[in-house]
Amino acid sequence: MTIVPVILCGGSGTRLWPRSRKAMPKPFLPLVGERTLFEATLHRCADPEVFARPIVVTGAEHVEHVEAQSAPGTAIIVEPEAKNTAAAIALAAYRLPKDAIMLVCPSDHHIADLQAFTDAATSAASLASDGWLVAFGIEARKPETGFGYIKCGARLGDRSYRVERFVEKPDLATARSFLAQGDYRWNGGLFAFVAGKFIEELASHRPQIAALVEQAVLSGRDEGGHFHPDAEAFSKVSGESIDYAVMENTDRAAVVPVDMGWSDIGNWVALREACASDDNGNVAPSSAELVDCRNVMVESDGPRVSVVGLENVTIVVSNGEILVTSDAGAQKVGNLAGAKNQ
Repeated sequence: MTIVPVILCGGSGTRLWPRSRKAMPKPFLPLVGERTLFEATLHRCADPEVFARPIVVTGAEHVEHVEAQSAPGTAIIVEPEAKNTAAAIALAAYRLPKDAIMLVCPSDHHIADLQAFTDAATSAASLASDGWLVAFGIEARKPETGFGYIKCGARLGDRSYRVERFVEKPDLATARSFLAQGDYRWNGGLFAFVAGKFIEELASHRPQIAALVEQAVLSGRDEGGHFHPDAEAFSKVSGESIDYAVMENTDRAAVVPVDMGWSDIGNWVALREACASDDNGNVAPSSAELVDCRNVMVESDGPRVSVVGLENVTIVVSNGEILVTSDAGAQKVGNLAGAKNQ
């Protein structure tokens, strides 16, 4: 049983401005360790005994970065425009044999435990081969309001369940109740299914998306080792996530719970929590000086940064810009004019 990784590589990572920018967005930066997030995603799927060669779905603006950070000959599907995850996944599904097992992976997440990831991927692939559409259910360690949740239903196997329901980002009280109940997991945006089964479900629940993506693939062209779907057909596709378009509608949704040190690196707080810290939760280069600080992150591409008596703050000096944000404000960094325009 060989698994085909489908790496979704889009977005701009504006909440990690000024480090992440349109010209060099989050997936292509070495934010945790020496590898970029994209390179780390490819590395997780590199075992030839488990995984086939990956397919990367990305926009034209990211092709150069994808080529620079992946092996020569990597299959790249170039989206004419961003249409959210349902259409991006469908592009890959229509390019694969109908019996191919797809493993959909975002390119900008961090996963600390490689073995746990591989074990979950093989469990999910086994379920997928039996006709299930499988989500990875990330172990929820705190009442996070920024993630969707999956409620585990009836048991299917030793480490898998039917999905009882998907829940969008809850308020804090609801998130706390989910943790107390113990049968909810974070929806990490990783999925496994057979290509033909995904197409069947997409056609059932979103027939217009399925038909237009199929047309875009049939009318597309190979050019320089890249596949370009037909832009006119693809422009008519409505943008929907896989969660809304398929996973919340199918009666064949399953979940594999996994604890693998996962983070979406969705803002500066998430990045700090994914990095090695000192005893006070601080993350800073050796050139920085922190006195009486707790949970402070410092990044600087030049100037020395000194911090005294602060808690729950991030300070970033990058490319001539300076950002100072509290943990509470980290989700709003993407609203800054610099983040939107650079």
